[in-house]
Amino acid sequence: MARSRSTDTPAPTGKAGRGPAGAPGRSTGATAVGAGKGAPGKSGTKSPKAAKLGKDGKPKVGRVAKLKSQVGMIGQAYKLTYKNDPKLPWIMLIAFVVVVAVVELIGILLDSPFLLLPIAVLLGLLAALIIFGRRAQGSAYRQVEGQPGAAAWVLEGMRGDWRVASGVAGTRELDAVHRVLGRPGVVLVGEGAPQRVRGLIAAEKRRISKVVGDTPIYDVSVGDAEGQVPLKKLNSHVVKLPRNLTGAEVNALAKRMSALGGARPPVPGGPLPGGKQMSVSQRQVRRR
Repeated sequence: MARSRSTDTPAPTGKAGRGPAGAPGRSTGATAVGAGKGAPGKSGTKSPKAAKLGKDGKPKVGRVAKLKSQVGMIGQAYKLTYKNDPKLPWIMLIAFVVVVAVVELIGILLDSPFLLLPIAVLLGLLAALIIFGRRAQGSAYRQVEGQPGAAAWVLEGMRGDWRVASGVAGTRELDAVHRVLGRPGVVLVGEGAPQRVRGLIAAEKRRISKVVGDTPIYDVSVGDAEGQVPLKKLNSHVVKLPRNLTGAEVNALAKRMSALGGARPPVPGGPLPGGKQMSVSQRQVRRR
């Protein structure tokens, strides 16, 4: 028997069978890959967006991230305070209940107890937070009191425009003088043995008098003896000093004093034991 031949013509091989690159209905593997990577509007690898910078030149932090950070810091401060003050939760609870009960009693007398309920809860939480801030502050001061660098730790936690230079003078016995520049002028804060601190403050006054000119210079000695300022009252004592300079004058004076330099060994720059833990508590106290 004779075999019948196929009438279909086989497709030509090579470039002849591919057709034009731009012809409709045809595509090549190379074209598909290139379109997925480089074509605009297509899915592919996107270049990361540049982070937005704030006025200080640092990347901005989102509100959610700030809130998480603050909540974490408050929680850590609560744990640290609770270790040294086990009565803290009970005192906060009593303050909350008393405030809510008083506000609700007023609401009952005014025939609107449910109307004042949200206000009572908010005021109760506020009272509990105030109690927490005060107890945390007292606990933090008890931890650093009597330690080298405690005064510097308090000064660096003050609110407002204060330029603090810790340990600008000191002795091998860890007596120290810290320099604070602000609206009152220049404040020299000494901590350590009173007889040695007086000499350090006098020497520092002579050193900076040529730079500050007629700017007032205050001196403070930290301690519990007569004529000294207790550590827990140092913040309020410095803040209550009279305002003698404007903001522009403070900035100009800071530029002139920058030539004096900062800390000089062997003065410590802050509380030696537990500095990290205590700084967290101080941030919470500062917000109260």
